[in-house]
Amino acid sequence: MRKDLLPGEQVIVMTRPQPRMLFVPAVVFVLAPALAAFASAWIIRGGLERLVPAVSADWTFWLVTGCVLLALWVLCGYCLPRLLRWQATRYFLTNRRILARYGMLRRRDQQVFLESVRNVTVSQTVLQRMLRSGTISLDAGHKFSAVLRDVPEVATFHRFVLDALSELPKEELFEWGHAPDESDAGFPRDMREGGRDER
Repeated sequence: MRKDLLPGEQVIVMTRPQPRMLFVPAVVFVLAPALAAFASAWIIRGGLERLVPAVSADWTFWLVTGCVLLALWVLCGYCLPRLLRWQATRYFLTNRRILARYGMLRRRDQQVFLESVRNVTVSQTVLQRMLRSGTISLDAGHKFSAVLRDVPEVATFHRFVLDALSELPKEELFEWGHAPDESDAGFPRDMREGGRDER
């Protein structure tokens, strides 16, 4: 991330989504090998032969191999992709922008400059409130918005965003459309009065 920083930009916080999304893959990661081992032991002890007499002992090796391959397929096809997706998702807050980075091989970045943020909204489900996580929506105007899902310690992250917004230099706010107090400030006197003084 440091090589992607703009001049004068500093990272305030970096985080990943709430790891609750890994709960089901973790349960499957434990159950799949356990069930495969149980099924393999049951087949080796002749349980399948007693249940289905047509199955002979010659099938034992292939059935056990099938159980092991099925467990590996579940681990590699279901658990691993979800772990990698969570690992590859990161949220960065700097003193200039908010950046969401997704993916490892095929990376996708979404960034919002703090100067363009008009509204910051935090929403939480009941489960998210219990886990102190939440979803942050950033309204940047011009029908553009960004959503950071399952941000851990969402109240703290929200406070950091508001602090970063309040510390933006005023001249940068002016660059993004805030007009000065006097509408004719900065113009020559003859331009403000509509022309040169007649003599």
